[in-house]
Amino acid sequence: MIQAKNIHKFYGDLEVLKGVDLHIKQGEVVSIVGESGAGKSTLLQILGTLDSPSNVKKYGTEISIDGNSFIYMSDKQISKFRNSNIGFVFQFHQLLPEFTALENVLLPTKISGRNDAESMEKAIQLFEDLNIAHRLHHKPSEMSGGEAQRAAVARALINSPKIIFADEPTGNLDSKNADDLHQLFFDLRDKYNQTFVIVTHNPNLADVTDRKLEMKDGMII
Repeated sequence: MIQAKNIHKFYGDLEVLKGVDLHIKQGEVVSIVGESGAGKSTLLQILGTLDSPSNVKKYGTEISIDGNSFIYMSDKQISKFRNSNIGFVFQFHQLLPEFTALENVLLPTKISGRNDAESMEKAIQLFEDLNIAHRLHHKPSEMSGGEAQRAAVARALINSPKIIFADEPTGNLDSKNADDLHQLFFDLRDKYNQTFVIVTHNPNLADVTDRKLEMKDGMII
């Protein structure tokens, strides 16, 4: 699903990533762990097309998702590729406060121009799968933290992406909601053969993923 070779990232003279190689299979739930500053979030942003690696020609950098390389795409091509192939879940749900949970979840389908009726059917199914069907028409302020984060997961899944990237997805949740969200990732993998790459400081989550990759000083060790 993901093939990455020799990813480097510089911010000025600071080298944050020092030649990362990565291979993740379809349907895997993989965690990336390490101390703050190890390069975890930077790697996730590059894999998720939100940032670009440095000096790709010099280092022979290669990155592909489902066989599609994107590092030489234009901004417009990358935006379309991201919308169709990638979903994101962050520490804070980042739902738009003026919209209902359902409206938030449907936003990516509006951007991609997907069929409204099919998108609505998929959204309702996701709300049922995530046990928040009773929150369809509630705004984020009317939902608990765990419910809002589940709505964010539904938004990430609505376009049936190839992969979900999650950056500290349980960092803002209490232990019960965090454990429930952990289990949810595996349930979604089992139902949809969904691939997850999760940056986390939560040892309980990291220890139950299919693989745990540890980063130190800009490299996977």
